[in-house]
Amino acid sequence: MLAFNFPGQGSQRSGMGRAWVDHPSWEVATEASELAGRDISALLLDAPMDELTLTANAQLATFVMSMVVLDAVERLGLFPGACAGHSLGEYSALVASGALSFADGTRLVVERGNAMQLAADERPGTMAALLGIADGDAESACQLAEDDVWVANFNAPGQVVIAGTTEGVAKGGERAKELGARKVLPIPVSGAFHTPMMLPARARLRASLTSVQFHSPEVQVVANVDSRVHTDPAEWPDLLSAQLCSPVRWRQSLETLAGRGATAIAELGPGGVLTGLVRRTIPDVRAVAVAVPDDLDKLMDTVGGPEVWNAASPVHQGEHLYTSERVIVSPSAGVFEPEVQLAALETTALAVATAAPGSGAGTEPGSLLSVGDRVGTVGGVTDVRTPFEGILVRWLAVRGERVSEGQPVAWIRAAGGAS
Repeated sequence: MLAFNFPGQGSQRSGMGRAWVDHPSWEVATEASELAGRDISALLLDAPMDELTLTANAQLATFVMSMVVLDAVERLGLFPGACAGHSLGEYSALVASGALSFADGTRLVVERGNAMQLAADERPGTMAALLGIADGDAESACQLAEDDVWVANFNAPGQVVIAGTTEGVAKGGERAKELGARKVLPIPVSGAFHTPMMLPARARLRASLTSVQFHSPEVQVVANVDSRVHTDPAEWPDLLSAQLCSPVRWRQSLETLAGRGATAIAELGPGGVLTGLVRRTIPDVRAVAVAVPDDLDKLMDTVGGPEVWNAASPVHQGEHLYTSERVIVSPSAGVFEPEVQLAALETTALAVATAAPGSGAGTEPGSLLSVGDRVGTVGGVTDVRTPFEGILVRWLAVRGERVSEGQPVAWIRAAGGAS
């Protein structure tokens, strides 16, 4: 199984978007700018590191850069069987899985970055990486410090990040060395992320999380909070809210991916830190980072083509459907909107397998689609029409999701076909 990983804050680099300007996927940055109400392209192209390091800027820039890379990978015809994202990257993973639309993901990331920036301004903190220490000893070091310091990230075997007040992290680092830590490396941030010091941000983000719609993921998504796969969309607002004040269990999440069959993991976005963590944590799994267009060839060389991976993923490609089943694909790239009459149709199973033939799409589940019927639009201007006659089984793209040219958006079955 091929899995996608997405990086979090700290992976951003000045000028990280320049290599993508002439790539078709760069249009994602333009769409994100419209959604966010600010010039994200400028952040990705021209912002100096001191500006890009600000939490509100770093999170938005990293998320959008990951979405540009995701779009480019999907244009190759590669789709994951599972996704996970480190901290902020969890939002990228949810968009990639179809659990969250690109529009809602962008708005939530804007709100998250602003909320965390305000929390850090109200109560400044810092973080430090502990190298060569066991998870339990890192937790003990924080407890022995008797100050405001907590474990923030379990990143890999022997690599743990702590966070808290400046004084608390200094004490925690001293205790960690006494317990065997080889190095204590300060991380240049102004906030104690993934600790109780982010409680003000959690309250603000919670209001935004309840204002967007989450969908059932099309692929497995492993959560930071408990390193488990969650398929119920109703669980994700709580998980994302808890994530702000809970440690990122990244090592455990990688082990979950491997345990569920991942044999290759592609990191999509700036940097390449997560790829190194994969190699340290699950060395038998192939790992590759995709940060610039030249990495796309490296990705294909490392993991093989779509015919190798997509058959193990949920229904995306026609070759592993039954002969009576077909997929309708998008004729262009852009934001997908299903046809109003069809949007309320049953999306998880075929409701009426033998509907009487008729013309046009009705409003009841199992209604027959005729050749040429419109099932939706892309970008608000391009019609998506079915080249086949059949009954709509389920959507493969959700309202507001950004799709690439040739990406399947709906699954239909011929009337009276095999089940």
